[in-house]
Amino acid sequence: MLREQIELFYSSDLHSINRQEALQAFNELKFFLNNGEIRSAVPSENVWVVNEWVKKGILLGFRLGELTDVSLDDRFHFYDKNTYPLKKFSLGHQVRIVPGGSSVRDGSYVAKGVVIMPPSYINTGAYVDEGTMIDSHALVGSCAQIGKHIHLSAGTQIGGVLEPIGAMPVIVEDDVFIGANCGIFEGTTIKKRAVLASGVLLTASTPIYDVVHNAVYRSTKERPLIVPEGAVVVPGSRRIENNFAQSNGLSVYTPIIIKYRDAGTDAATVLEESLR
Repeated sequence: MLREQIELFYSSDLHSINRQEALQAFNELKFFLNNGEIRSAVPSENVWVVNEWVKKGILLGFRLGELTDVSLDDRFHFYDKNTYPLKKFSLGHQVRIVPGGSSVRDGSYVAKGVVIMPPSYINTGAYVDEGTMIDSHALVGSCAQIGKHIHLSAGTQIGGVLEPIGAMPVIVEDDVFIGANCGIFEGTTIKKRAVLASGVLLTASTPIYDVVHNAVYRSTKERPLIVPEGAVVVPGSRRIENNFAQSNGLSVYTPIIIKYRDAGTDAATVLEESLR
């Protein structure tokens, strides 16, 4: 089976393996990644599980790749591993890629109805589901899982992760709205229908304060930082309590859940279908 082949080649010394067989296994994995049939993380009983062997296969591709000239012409010079060219699209994919400098790397899945505004970048192993809008200067990092009908506003950074192998990628579930210049990193999971206001930053070390339910949400060794379903998150601050901080009026950034999504929020965040 493909999984066993990937595991074997990944754990073996690169100089001792059959390179042709290893490349064949990697290209088979990349075929399934491109079609969305295999993913680096999958939902299971309301939690997400990392497919470690898939991430091993993606890393195997980097090991097997050779640096090659992939320049467009005499003015635009690029050099990358030959195992990861740009993903090839046709009109049949029904993906709208607006001219202006966007790149989608091979080994990523981009579903029909996705709109990619320039310049944007989607890295290998990423999964972008139907009807999602990726706005200008947005990044979808390696292995990130992006659901249906998401709006990634301009300047949004969705962090990627390949190593450590067991690390959870960023997960954005269906019908989430992410405002401009947000940063989502280190395996954060955003549950369905959540809304992030412009400028929200979320990492594994970032606590989220929920003023609706008087709760604080943090990541642990066992689970990532999770934004609850339907939460509306805005950037805020909290005071630092020691004497020096208080005497100098210091505070630190913190995301705050100020409400949960309702009909009014839906109206404010609905995607403009007339532009699609």
